[in-house]
Formats: sequence, C-alpha cells, structure tokens
Amino acid sequence: MKTEISLEALSFYAYHGFYEEERKSGNRFLVDIKVTTVLVKGDDADQISNTINYEDLYKVVKDEMAIPSRLLENVCKNILEKVFDKFPIAQAAEVSLSKLAPAVGGPCEKAKVTLKHSR
Repeated sequence: MKTEISLEALSFYAYHGFYEEERKSGNRFLVDIKVTTVLVKGDDADQISNTINYEDLYKVVKDEMAIPSRLLENVCKNILEKVFDKFPIAQAAEVSLSKLAPAVGGPCEKAKVTLKHSR
C-alpha cells in the first residue's frame, strides 16, 4: 500500500543565503517534506520500524537546517540525500524550503524552492 508521510510548516531560524549578511543575521524558514513508501502488510504492519518515523524525519531536516548554505536548492538537495540514506524504504521524496520575508527589493511574503527525487 503506497503511503505518504508528511511534515508541514517546520519552522527554523537558520543562516542560509547568498549574501554574507544573510548568513550572519539569519532568517526564518519553513520546510515541508513528504516521503513516499510502501507499508508492510500482515501481522508486522503495526510496527514503527516498518514505516518512516516522522520524529526521525524531523531530525534529518533539523540537522541540515543547522548547516549554513548559500542556496536553498542546496539545502533541499542535502535533505533529500539524507532521507534516502537514512530510510531505505523511501521510494520518493519532496522537500520545499521557504525563506520568509526575503530581500527581493519589494514586498514578498516568502521565496520557495521545491525539489523532488525518487529511487
């Protein structure tokens, strides 16, 4: 049975940005992540070891958000790589990273990057 496990609007204060000032002062970010897997059938189906534990998934995102990067695309790529390393049962994953109130020269609620990958 195909299953999607999602965490939405994970909030972090982090130091990502192309400009040095952004990496010094930091900003608020939101992360949405979705991982697709297939659940085990039968007597063992009700075991956390047979799915993507969302606490572990949160830790993957949190750990990567703590590493400053110039590009949001790079952060997303690193999160996806770690998801596939940590969760062998992951078949596909999608991560969106939003920078709140980015400096774009005018009013902007957020800048958002989304990457998708599958095995």
